[in-house]
Amino acid sequence: MRGLLERLCGMAAALWWGSLTTVGFVVVPLLFSVLPTPALAGQTAARLFTAQTWISVGCTLLLLVATRSVHGGAMARRTQAAIGFLVLGLLLALLAEFAVAPHIVARDNLRLWHSVGSGMYLVQWICAGALLWRLFRPAPT
Repeated sequence: MRGLLERLCGMAAALWWGSLTTVGFVVVPLLFSVLPTPALAGQTAARLFTAQTWISVGCTLLLLVATRSVHGGAMARRTQAAIGFLVLGLLLALLAEFAVAPHIVARDNLRLWHSVGSGMYLVQWICAGALLWRLFRPAPT
C-alpha cells in the first residue's frame, strides 16, 4: 500500500507543477495570440485558471492526506519536509481564485490585480516545482 501512495504523491506533484506550467506559460499566452479579441481571451483564460485552481487544490489535498497516511515512506518524509511549499501553494491558489480573480473579472484596477495574480501564480509554480524537486531528489548514499 505504501508504494501505491508514494506513486500517487509523485503523480500528484507532477500534475500540479505540469498543469501550472502548461496553463500559465503555454495555453493562456497562446489564447491571447490566436483569439480575435483580448476580452475573449481573458474570459477563456479566467475559466482555465479556475480549472487550474481546482487541480491545484486536489493535488495539494491528496499530498497532504498522503503525508499523514503513509508513515515511514521516503516519499512521505520528503513531502513532510516540504510541507511549507505545499501549504503555501494551496493558499495561493485559493487566494488567487477567491480574492484576486473577482477583481480581475470586474476589471477593477486591472493592472494592479493582474500583477498581484500573476505574482501569486508564479510563486505557486515555484512552490510546486520545489516540492517536485524535493520528492524526486536522489537518496543520500
